[in-house]
Amino acid sequence: MTDLEIYCEHKPSPAKLDVLGVEDWAVWKKEPSTFPWRYDRAETCYVVRGRFHVTPAGGEPQTFSRGDLITFPAGMECTWEVVEPVEKHYRFD
Repeated sequence: MTDLEIYCEHKPSPAKLDVLGVEDWAVWKKEPSTFPWRYDRAETCYVVRGRFHVTPAGGEPQTFSRGDLITFPAGMECTWEVVEPVEKHYRFD
């Protein structure tokens, strides 16, 4: 994994989510919209519902949806496009 690569695990096991304590993480919700974002710290999140595209600066868009466990690297600049209303649990590492 390069420094600014997004890591995604599709449909991690319930046991893994339990060990990570995902249910205790903060919740973020967003309606369909497009906005720029910069990660000052690495973020790990688990998508409960919705669908969105994240396009890293100078990179290709990646699509994420329900059941994805995603890590966004610190220092990454990107554009979010929320296609379907999103709800995710998240924590900053």
